Amino acid sequence: MPRGGRRYRVGDPDLDGMLDELIARVSTASECDTDREAVRQIMVTALRLVSDGTSARDVKLANSALKELRQTFRVFEPYRAIRKLSVFGSARTALDHPTAMQAGALSQRMTEKGWMVITGAGDGIMRAAQRGAGRSASFGVNIQLPFEQRANPTIAGDAKLINYRYFFTRKVAFVKESHAIVLFPGGFGTHDEGHETLTLIQTGKSELVPIVFVDEPGGTYWKEWRDYVVGNLVAGGLISERDVSLFRVTDDIDEAVNELVGFYANYHSTRFIGNRAVVRLRKAPTESELATLNESYASLLVDGEIARTEPLPEENAEFSGLPRLTLEVNRREIGRFRELIDDLNRLVGDADTSTPIAPSPLVIPELPLPEGAEHERDA
Repeated sequence: MPRGGRRYRVGDPDLDGMLDELIARVSTASECDTDREAVRQIMVTALRLVSDGTSARDVKLANSALKELRQTFRVFEPYRAIRKLSVFGSARTALDHPTAMQAGALSQRMTEKGWMVITGAGDGIMRAAQRGAGRSASFGVNIQLPFEQRANPTIAGDAKLINYRYFFTRKVAFVKESHAIVLFPGGFGTHDEGHETLTLIQTGKSELVPIVFVDEPGGTYWKEWRDYVVGNLVAGGLISERDVSLFRVTDDIDEAVNELVGFYANYHSTRFIGNRAVVRLRKAPTESELATLNESYASLLVDGEIARTEPLPEENAEFSGLPRLTLEVNRREIGRFRELIDDLNRLVGDADTSTPIAPSPLVIPELPLPEGAEHERDA
């Protein structure tokens, strides 16, 4: 039931009753724990598109987007317990270019640590990254274009390949399903994906994840971009000086891998409840360590202090076995919050970071591709 007890309704008692009956029948048949009220609201919205007189073109857009999102959720669901890295970069980079070789090596290193790799499924950097990861540890989120973009041989025909009509639904897959982001040199699309990810994290619309910009050995592509960010955006007061802490720039694969996996050395995840952040960890700080953190991060706090806590009711028993901290966060200082995570990770040193995000074996499941699923949105 929505807040305030008011339901999102069609307004026709007979139709509203039919919707309730349909949802009850489907839920009983599937024994699912899906949020029935949210599904009901989707159905009401669909009916209101008709009563609003929405144009056929706009209805088609909404329909295709919902189908693409549903397909995304279905494909990724069996792999929730495995951390995933999204790799961005140019589709035009030759496979023997040093940048592509960096992408392949990094992806291989990450899969050896128990991660999976998501790319746009195209050529160049994407092909190199997926070749490094291997087919079984790869996802492809391919965009349909009139040129340039087709699924690379590593992921073509795989059950973990999803074809998208719209960039915005594809971006949801990249950001929602990733636990880390790596960007190699690329064109407009690479910059768009990098800037949007940074915007989502800076504004609190997406959970903090490590973001690493990787140059070819000795290269300056991203170093010059970082200089631009510092010299213009920071210096001009357009972003906070702390926002630069949201990403790293390097040309060294070892440094990149350490940054990615090290982010989860102690840190597990965060759940925001209002301005209160619940930070889940593998190891809680000692009393003296907690006192030091409170002194160092006083400017990050809106009120109160960083404190140890038991799982909160609003968390719905998520990761209830992990220790956690709570703090009232100044949401304009997300870069400083990232720095806190770095300090929490230093508490455990060189920990095993291949641990899955859920208490289940790190096994990559087989996912059969239903007949016609690739073309389902066109039905």
